[in-house]
Amino acid sequence: MVRNLLNLAIFLATAAIALLITSLLVPGFHVHPGGFIVAILVFAVVQALVEWLVRSLFHRAAPTIAGIAGLISTFLALWIASLFGGVSFDGVGGWIIATVIVWVITAILGWVAAKFITPRFDKDRSAAR
Repeated sequence: MVRNLLNLAIFLATAAIALLITSLLVPGFHVHPGGFIVAILVFAVVQALVEWLVRSLFHRAAPTIAGIAGLISTFLALWIASLFGGVSFDGVGGWIIATVIVWVITAILGWVAAKFITPRFDKDRSAAR
């Protein structure tokens, strides 16, 4: 249970960081202060659902299609977040570039968290027993 909450916190944090960095790097991508929390939550929920769907449907080939599925789910998550007013795009080019940058940032931050934060949590937890 605690590990799931830690993973959720990491997922939400990586989404927030990725959206903020992307809004600074891509002139055609805007994160609106009033909708920032909504954008993070919508983005994270859509990403989680698509990730679960890909794992369920393509469990054997998941590593092969993970990159493509990640890009598609990021694209869809950004689009759905824009429907709620959390983010906006100045055109298709901004949307595509934002998708790639958000995807790369969340992948890198997720890898860093899995490599350094989650194992440390597991080690601290096993030492407490």
